[in-house]
Amino acid sequence: MNKASPSKQQEVQRIVDAISNAIAQHRLKPGTRLIEAQIVEVLVANRNHVQSALQRLAMQHIVTIEPHRGAMVAKPEAREAREVFTARRAVESAIIAGITTQQMQRYQPELIAQRQAEKEAIASNNRLEIVRQLSQFHLLLAEISDNRVLSEILANLTVRSSLIVALYQRNEDPASHCEQHSSIVAALQAGDNHRAQQLMHHHMHELELQLSLDEIEEVPSLRDALA
Repeated sequence: MNKASPSKQQEVQRIVDAISNAIAQHRLKPGTRLIEAQIVEVLVANRNHVQSALQRLAMQHIVTIEPHRGAMVAKPEAREAREVFTARRAVESAIIAGITTQQMQRYQPELIAQRQAEKEAIASNNRLEIVRQLSQFHLLLAEISDNRVLSEILANLTVRSSLIVALYQRNEDPASHCEQHSSIVAALQAGDNHRAQQLMHHHMHELELQLSLDEIEEVPSLRDALA
């Protein structure tokens, strides 16, 4: 049989997750070369597994692989940026539509913890932690909805959004994002899913408005980002 063993699948997914998380948290910038030998060394991984992970990330439009140049973190163009945010609005609206007040009640401890984590990240002024916590809110809503397909789609779009934000975002107000998150939670807790959808649409629209087409900053090394 040619089917990959569970251990190989798990190892490839570990590498995919490590690279995806580094991108989502802006430790790996768009355009960074993903040198296989360095990934093998830093993640203590098998080279074949690294190659499989990079191919999987390329299929998810998170990495690009070019002949004679190898793999690098994707650099979404402006059109793709708009399309990703359009997709996110649709997916997140569908996620919110499926959330019940009972689910919100069941996840109350996680929602409180998430709110506190966002506040602490903003107070610390730690850019990487702010990005991580603000993104985690959206993934938590997907988890609450208990729709695995939508959750998987959103996870991919969230990483791609991080690339777009790293490239194009210039004016950011994380405190306002946190307040918008709270308003969405309040609407869902009240059972007003339509209002929550409107608030999420406005939230995503505000994020998109913060994007510009300025040039990106110099990217850090792969070794430093994954270490």
